[in-house]
Amino acid sequence: MIIRREGPGDRPEILAVVEAAFPEPVEAKLLRELFASREYIPALSLVAEAANGEILGHVITTRGWIGKANSLGLGPIAVAPGYQRQGVGSALMHATIAAANGMGEPSLVVLGSTEYYPRFGFVPADSMGINPPDPSWGSHFMALALDAYAPGVHGQFKYSEPFNHL
Repeated sequence: MIIRREGPGDRPEILAVVEAAFPEPVEAKLLRELFASREYIPALSLVAEAANGEILGHVITTRGWIGKANSLGLGPIAVAPGYQRQGVGSALMHATIAAANGMGEPSLVVLGSTEYYPRFGFVPADSMGINPPDPSWGSHFMALALDAYAPGVHGQFKYSEPFNHL
């Protein structure tokens, strides 16, 4: 398996993986809108590819903000059902974190599983002074301080525009 940036012909297979991983159409619709948004960052749209060229998983990270300071919003991340629990998602996460660090980004936020994301260093966002767009998200709203993180950055997180349509 290799992790690489999304390529020009990958989108149909990426969307098929997302649709298979998430039975409800919400994530696939969101992903289509993220691809078309101003906040789309091509270097942070990564695929996990098998030796035979099959796309096993995908993750996208888009521009977000803590107050007026730049940050990143992670997700959706999807792994084809037949390849889940085999390290594909972890490989995508490690590659995303490394790429974001390499770009000098300060932080990543995610709304997700409190069982999964802490293994990558995510902590409850409020412990870093980052408030969720929806207070009911509680401990499921998490953040990761990257190498360029400035500890004085606090405030409400704002996702890229397509998240407002959920």
